[in-house]
Amino acid sequence: MEPTAHSQQEASTPCSTETAEDLTSMLNAAVRDSNVEDVLEVLEKGADVNSKAESGWTPLQSAVQANNEDLVRLLLDKGACPHARKDNGGTAFTEAAIVGNVNILQLLLDRGLNINDHDDNGFTAFMEAAWYGKKEALEFLYSKGANVNLRRAVSEEKAKLHKGGATALMDACRKGHFLVVKTLVQEMGADVNIRDNKDRNALIHALKQGCTKERYESAVSIGCFLLDCRVDVNSKDECGKTALILAVEMQSPDLVKALLEKGEIDIDDADEEGNTALMVAVEKNDYNIAKLLCEKGARTDVGNLIAVANRNRAHNMARLLRQYNARFVPETLTDWEPNSKRWRDQLKKLYKIYRPTIGKLKTFQYIQQRIQNTSQGGIYLGLHGGMEVAVRIRRSTEGDKEKRFFEQCGNCEHLLKLFQFEKAEGYMYLCFPLWEKNLEEHLQEPEDQMDYKDALRMIFQAVRELHSLGFAHQNLHPSNFFIDLGGKIYLADFDNKRKLIEGKKELVNSDLEDLSRLVLYVLKGGRKPLQQVSTKDLAADSPDYQEALDLVSSLLSHDERGLEGLSKHPYFWSKQTRFKFLKSIWNKIKDLSNRKAVFQAPNATESFPYPLWTEQIDKDVLNIMENPRKGRLFKYSNDVTDLLRLIRNLDEHPNIGISNRIGDHAEYFLKLFPALTIYVYNSLRQNPEYSHFADVQDPSL
Repeated sequence: MEPTAHSQQEASTPCSTETAEDLTSMLNAAVRDSNVEDVLEVLEKGADVNSKAESGWTPLQSAVQANNEDLVRLLLDKGACPHARKDNGGTAFTEAAIVGNVNILQLLLDRGLNINDHDDNGFTAFMEAAWYGKKEALEFLYSKGANVNLRRAVSEEKAKLHKGGATALMDACRKGHFLVVKTLVQEMGADVNIRDNKDRNALIHALKQGCTKERYESAVSIGCFLLDCRVDVNSKDECGKTALILAVEMQSPDLVKALLEKGEIDIDDADEEGNTALMVAVEKNDYNIAKLLCEKGARTDVGNLIAVANRNRAHNMARLLRQYNARFVPETLTDWEPNSKRWRDQLKKLYKIYRPTIGKLKTFQYIQQRIQNTSQGGIYLGLHGGMEVAVRIRRSTEGDKEKRFFEQCGNCEHLLKLFQFEKAEGYMYLCFPLWEKNLEEHLQEPEDQMDYKDALRMIFQAVRELHSLGFAHQNLHPSNFFIDLGGKIYLADFDNKRKLIEGKKELVNSDLEDLSRLVLYVLKGGRKPLQQVSTKDLAADSPDYQEALDLVSSLLSHDERGLEGLSKHPYFWSKQTRFKFLKSIWNKIKDLSNRKAVFQAPNATESFPYPLWTEQIDKDVLNIMENPRKGRLFKYSNDVTDLLRLIRNLDEHPNIGISNRIGDHAEYFLKLFPALTIYVYNSLRQNPEYSHFADVQDPSL
């Protein structure tokens, strides 16, 4: 019996039972097998061309990894998204650079890919091409505008761990791609002296991998090439090892000789363990390199060189060392405890290890000993004659200028002062008393117990002192205020943004505006970035809320009082001073014929904030004050003068019943009428005839 047309149709229709997950798996497998027919078949079954397999791989990315141009074109034509990212943030474009296929790179660029786009670890396509030694892809990407000197961008969290910051040149050096390194430097202008977030340059990256047998030859070639390109030979790795120490570890006499021929190298520099290049050579029993170092003047009086040679049964080495005056001397290092709490561990390391001293200064210019970054170099720990110091290293010309400036700060209480300085080989080492933290770091600590008012008082004085020297700071960032062990705050300017005022009021005004933001930042406890804080962030229930608002407003408006006058602002007054101020006003105005005129300044913009104060105050208190037992009756009105009169009378003629009811008078009135102090103060200050009434000397200032 012949099947009907209907039954024939049912027989030819496949029974599709695959789930979306099944189809994704089938599509991924077909792409990885580069089987175009299977890819088309699975897509016709309804597979999502942008589905993701393990680790977020899309079919397009897998096709690129397989270096299959036809399949890449097919998937793009079927709607594959070229911008899709794997779990690590990588795209088909970065994958194409790893493969090195220029045609695929061009195909993806035509689809709108950003040439400098990077994955979550900061790798761009250009960096990937350098890492994998894909010279043709590298040249293509360069011709299309790839940024040669782009540093690896990483998250803030990773940056704090000193990850990232490497360039394509560093990648090529690390992987030993000599021809790629030459191309990057000679044809593309790659900067050989950029440093990553661990403070390593391209030379360090090349030599770090040179100890492995398969990388030795390329590391030597790259190292010598970079030396010819005037690479900085004083860069260190994350363990404080210089290029010379790394070359000795590689046991490359050619590199050691080439490095020593560079006059700027310090042959006796040591790593974080205190090991010099000669110590490493002796430890490795490399007689030829040890001899070369000794001939070039390496110190033999540091480290127990003879003991190491004897342990290695290296009699020739021991004989060589004795020829250069090495002696067996038992180490007797006394225990020492630094004053600093924050820098204790690193200071103890610095104390114990060998470092060549610069005059009386012992310091170690590497990342673990760096305590602050600036736009003009790092600040490092140091010991100057046993004193714990912060060290700023500058070329002699710039160092002389900075030294002259800091010497002007010698008589200022809250400007960072110069402690000592040393000079050596064209550099000046400026030494400052060591601080514990900067203001930004201190405020962001959960155990922060800072007295904000006291901190701002010191900050204001520091800026006033700088202005008195004729300079405007122009960079009043919390990271430029340093706090010592005793909590004292000092202002510094290591970025050299300061400018001579020379009658330019706009420079002073700019500092005042920065100071207004800094006030808000401090009062917010550093919990919001400096540029994002506003008056909305102030706690309205704070006892200083009204005064803080007025202080910020006064700074922003370039108030005629200037910083000197604003340093005596009511915000800085103690609670008792504010209350005494309010009490004193009635005594000053009581004999005036028109008391209300005192609070009616010609340009006054604020009205009395408590027009119904008699309804706000405790009824029993008001009743007792209006009906005294031994005095005449008096009806208080709702104007400010009568409120001041009541405050004065109540405090001058205490009543036990009232005191038992409201407690401390200052506490009660300042809490009930928080805007009263600043209203009275501003009303008096803005009235030329009575402005002298606002002059208050707070003993706490």
